[in-house]
Amino acid sequence: MHNELAAPPDTMLSATIALRAATPADRPLLARIYASTREHEMARVAWSAEQKASFLEMQFQAQDAHYRAHYPGAEFYLILQQEAVAGRLYLHCGARELRIMDLALLAPFRNAGLGGAIFASLLARAGAGQQCVTIHVEKENRARALYARLGFREVEDRGVYLLLRWDAPGANDCAH
Repeated sequence: MHNELAAPPDTMLSATIALRAATPADRPLLARIYASTREHEMARVAWSAEQKASFLEMQFQAQDAHYRAHYPGAEFYLILQQEAVAGRLYLHCGARELRIMDLALLAPFRNAGLGGAIFASLLARAGAGQQCVTIHVEKENRARALYARLGFREVEDRGVYLLLRWDAPGANDCAH
């Protein structure tokens, strides 16, 4: 996966981290990144490799269709670290809110500070625009500790998911 780039980065977040807009040609790569986030869950089911692959493809297609239907104008990126594909980032930017629709890192890039660096950049962007930042997170997601350290707070319990929000200093309330 390390050299699957079809275009140069669109946005440099730091000297070693960049975002590149995802293209239709990136769909198989985006699907593999999605599937990598479900590996632990898939290890617990007694399905064949083909059944798991079919299920994950179906789930990726459903998630992608949902995001595109409910977040018009969303930004879909590949995350690059030192030019290697490290994950994906999906954003929806409104007038008062920067919604992190999805942030998924491949296993070799997890727990190494990359997620924190990406969030620092996003919070700086939102702060400059006096926006709040929101994200839905599964209740059992280990990244909740990172979100708490960054100042996110729970604003709504939606069953399996929690809606978390970070408010930029001076930001208008983003009603939820």
